Amino acid sequence: MSEIFPDLLRGVITDVMLVLLLCTMAIPKYKSKWIYIITTAFILLFNISGNAYFYRANNYTAVFHLDLVMLIIIGIALKPLFTDKIMQWCFSYITMLNIYVAVVFLSYILSDIFPDPYYGNAFLRLVLFSVVIIVFYKWVSELYRRVLDYWYIYMLPILVLLISFLGYFFGGDIVERLSQNDISLIVLIVLGITIYIAIIHSLKTITEKYDMYEENRKIQAEQEYLHLAANSMSQRLKLMEEVSQQNSRATHDRRHFNNMLLELLSQNNTAEAIALLQGQVQVEPKVSRVYCENPMVNAAVGHYATMAEGAGIKTHIELDIPAELTVDGAELSVVVSNLMENAIMGCSKLPQGREKSLRFICYNVGRLILELENPCTEDTMLDKEGYPVTCEEGHGMGTKSVIAFTKKYEGELIFKIESEMFRVRMIL
Repeated sequence: MSEIFPDLLRGVITDVMLVLLLCTMAIPKYKSKWIYIITTAFILLFNISGNAYFYRANNYTAVFHLDLVMLIIIGIALKPLFTDKIMQWCFSYITMLNIYVAVVFLSYILSDIFPDPYYGNAFLRLVLFSVVIIVFYKWVSELYRRVLDYWYIYMLPILVLLISFLGYFFGGDIVERLSQNDISLIVLIVLGITIYIAIIHSLKTITEKYDMYEENRKIQAEQEYLHLAANSMSQRLKLMEEVSQQNSRATHDRRHFNNMLLELLSQNNTAEAIALLQGQVQVEPKVSRVYCENPMVNAAVGHYATMAEGAGIKTHIELDIPAELTVDGAELSVVVSNLMENAIMGCSKLPQGREKSLRFICYNVGRLILELENPCTEDTMLDKEGYPVTCEEGHGMGTKSVIAFTKKYEGELIFKIESEMFRVRMIL
């Protein structure tokens, strides 16, 4: 047993480091480390048991062939333990094989510099695998895991590299093959390093372009939001101007009324004065309803509540929105306008005979919880991200504005469709 101990040690180091390398490259599916520890123990037990026979016979060629078969089995058996897509898993697996072959060769060639080449070989494998794992974990892992697509592009060069490696390991005694082709294998390892450097650079470029694309989308969403906010504010200013004009006309009319009343009283014509006052009392003044303490939100709600009631939509509005907010009041008023406008549009699409209603409630529990619901048609749907789907050209901008606002203030936004009722819940 003692004569094959260096070989067994080298085998244990190789198997453990290969599993660690694979766990570093791929994304583990389970949080429990014991699953992977037990799996590694089974791999060690099976592989070392098989290799022990060939170690006694000094048949390292058979050991390499058995290890290769074991690695193929590992590649298939361990896939359910990781969440990688199939192409990304294949890339990781082939990369592991390339690293394994390169480390086997380098540890064999460089082991002669040690007093005891057998233990030197095991030590070199430990060092080489550790260097690869540390480099990958610190500088490549995050970049590697962010890329979910395009792995098929990189499969051909690394597959050709693996076939080229294996060509030197087959066709005779493995020790003789490695000794005779040492220069060619060193050149191939250098070529392999350049291939992987090019792939990592390409992955970095892809992630940078993706980040730039996401940043541009964010900027575009913010621009759309600002455009919607400007349009809404313009409409609100126009409405305020109309109200101001109405108040001016009312003031002007009241001045004439007061003059008429004064003239009647000066003529002791009290009967006519009383009749005039009674007629004025019968004219019911239009009083704007106060929905909440915040003036901008209240103006928006009042405008769309009037619009909803004019469209025959039954409204139920209870809002506890204070005057002072942790978010911008103008922005929140735009969001409320968009939500209520979408609800009114949803009600307008209902078939005849179905009740149209709009329920809008806001709770203030330290955070604002806004809930709005309205009936919807059967074809109303949400996309895979949980946002409303719109097929009409020019629509959907209001929803994008609401989403941008929620992200800006790190809130929560939930859309639900239940029993043909469309519900929105926003927490700020």
